[in-house]
Amino acid sequence: MDVPVTETDPALADLIRRAEAGEEVVLTRDGMPVARVVPVTVLRSSSTPEERGAALDRFQAKVRALNLPPGPPAERCSDFLYDENGLPV
Repeated sequence: MDVPVTETDPALADLIRRAEAGEEVVLTRDGMPVARVVPVTVLRSSSTPEERGAALDRFQAKVRALNLPPGPPAERCSDFLYDENGLPV
C-alpha cells in the first residue's frame, strides 16, 4: 500500500523527514519495537557499472557482518521442502 506523506498525520510526516535526514526512527507499542522508519534508497538505472558493483560490495559486507550460520547445502534443499513421499511439507 502506498500512502502519500501529505495524507499522513503531521507527527508521522515529521518522523519521515527525520528518517530521510539519516536519523533512525523506531516505532514502539508498549515499549516494544514494532516498526522502523527508514528512507528508501533506489539505485538509479543510470548508475555506472562501478556504482552498481560498489553497492553490491556494501550489501555483501553488511550481510557478512551479521555472522549468520551457513544454511543447508544447495544439493540438499529439497530435503527441507518435501517429505519422504515427495509431497510439500
